[in-house]
Amino acid sequence: MLRIITQQADVRSELQRICDRTQDEQVLHKEATVREVLQAVKRQGDKAVLHYTAEFDHQILKAEELKVTGSELDAAYQQVSKDLLQAIRLACQKIEAFHRQRVPKSWVQFGDDEVVLGKRYTPVDRAGLYIPGGRACYPSTVLMNAIPAKVAGVPRVVMVTPVRGGKMVNPAVLVAAQEAGVQEIYRVGGAQAIAALAYGTETIPKVNVITGPGNIYVTLAKKLVYGTVGIDSLAGPSEVLVIADETANPAYVAADLLAQAEHDPMAAAILLTTDAGLAKKVQMAVERQLVDHPRRIDTEKAIAHYGLIVVVESLAAAAELSNEFAPEHLELEVADPWALINQIRHAGAIFLGSSTPEAVGDYLAGPNHTLPTSGAARYASALGVETFLKHSSIIQYSQTALENVASAIDILATTEGLPSHADSVKLRVED
Repeated sequence: MLRIITQQADVRSELQRICDRTQDEQVLHKEATVREVLQAVKRQGDKAVLHYTAEFDHQILKAEELKVTGSELDAAYQQVSKDLLQAIRLACQKIEAFHRQRVPKSWVQFGDDEVVLGKRYTPVDRAGLYIPGGRACYPSTVLMNAIPAKVAGVPRVVMVTPVRGGKMVNPAVLVAAQEAGVQEIYRVGGAQAIAALAYGTETIPKVNVITGPGNIYVTLAKKLVYGTVGIDSLAGPSEVLVIADETANPAYVAADLLAQAEHDPMAAAILLTTDAGLAKKVQMAVERQLVDHPRRIDTEKAIAHYGLIVVVESLAAAAELSNEFAPEHLELEVADPWALINQIRHAGAIFLGSSTPEAVGDYLAGPNHTLPTSGAARYASALGVETFLKHSSIIQYSQTALENVASAIDILATTEGLPSHADSVKLRVED
């Protein structure tokens, strides 16, 4: 059952426990396994990828079976309903429209002092997308990762995803990938997939940036290859924090909490409310909605271990606790969410009002659903077009402009004990 506590209890330590839920004592052991996988794939390429796919995923593949074929991609369209295809295309339109507004513009400024400064944005050459496939299929995750890469102008977008039985990739995932502009798809998952993208194999190309969520082995692999390639973030289990007052509908709040809890036994679902009566109603609504729930076992585990209702003294107190937790998803189910949002400093995505469940953000509102978790919203942001871009500074000095600053550069270079830095300027202004 979803627990209810009051703000007088040790709320902060309980929220910290939930925030730290992925930091178990087995992480070091798992990291050692991941290091072994990474090194093997780096040395042996496809051979190691196939070995670990057999060992961990129990899928026996040949190297020529790693890449999804054109005939499989064509067949996928025959295996999804027209309604699903229409929904995928609608989501594509909305996600692309949002991300096109976020493309940074290159710029150049010609100063009166004969100095030209600017910034030039260019996409990476190759992006690798990891799409999980263990507990469910996630066409929405395909769209959220692939479309920003497409909008950024990445020339080559490849995708990896594990298979479960029959060597087949879910047709909805294949259709979503094609609609979003993915050019290559490989049926491999786990740490070995991240290694293949980071180092390249005979079949799978080396990429520059890896994005997409996964289990702890995938997350550790992304952490360890960072520096060889760029990554989006180290995503943990999903989480939602709802701030609600007496105007909130308890059935809505309960459904939103369960919408996160059903993802994973380690998902977190938290309600902060000023109304003790609402707290009890939500608790009861959660129990009712769990009856005959298709994912009841995993959902109940999440609720039991990482679900929480806190009765707070005020919305200001709720905002303060929320900022400390820095949730991935934050719902403001209050009478005036726009007044409360000014008190919110840390959240991956903020959903305002009773008609805006987090699910709209998961699928087709437009903003990305790949968000910082486990408190990372204090310093990190959602995946976006910027993830697939890098920028170069542009600098040009005229002879006069260089002469104007030569003395200052000489002083700074001499102070740092770098005489050739100073000489590189002196030679140009003394000739």
